[in-house]
Amino acid sequence: RHAATIVVKRVVDITIASVSLLTMVPFLLIVAMLIKADSPGPVFYRQKRVGFNSRPFMIIKFRSMVDGAETAGPRWAQENDHRVSRVGRWLRKSRIDEIPQFINVLKGEMSVIGPRPERPIFVEELRTQIPYYDIRHTVRPGITGWAQVMFGYAASHEDSHLKFQYDLYYIKNQSFWLDLKTLVKTIGVLVRGEGAR
Repeated sequence: RHAATIVVKRVVDITIASVSLLTMVPFLLIVAMLIKADSPGPVFYRQKRVGFNSRPFMIIKFRSMVDGAETAGPRWAQENDHRVSRVGRWLRKSRIDEIPQFINVLKGEMSVIGPRPERPIFVEELRTQIPYYDIRHTVRPGITGWAQVMFGYAASHEDSHLKFQYDLYYIKNQSFWLDLKTLVKTIGVLVRGEGAR
């Protein structure tokens, strides 16, 4: 990829993230109050993910599960997961829980468009099962991505293997137009409320 393409992508990322966070401040405050009123625990949820060049970082989300949801250890989210709170179910379906990740974008840890970052424990497993899995770490992970809009939520190793094919397609064909197409498809997914768990 040309250096100019990388620079333009970063400028677009910063612009989208800054405008989104500034314009949504009143709405985000309401979301925070709903989370606090619905169940005890923090408003935000921080979780370690594997990012660009396989470097770990802390992803920021609105908390959508009950506090202490993973006391039994990490696992994939399932349909009608009992760990998801009432407000959390709405946050996930609408993808509002992902909005704080614009902070990760501003910090340079994520892009608006790119492969979704996985948790280290799952990455370690997937590396042993999917050849060249670390290719997806050669670009910044995204809030949304080609694999997200074309495949949806991966809830198993088999799903992750299929989803990886879409990540490879995105990395190989990355361009302004593919990012724009992904953004348009993301809006469609949001409107239809598809794929969340």
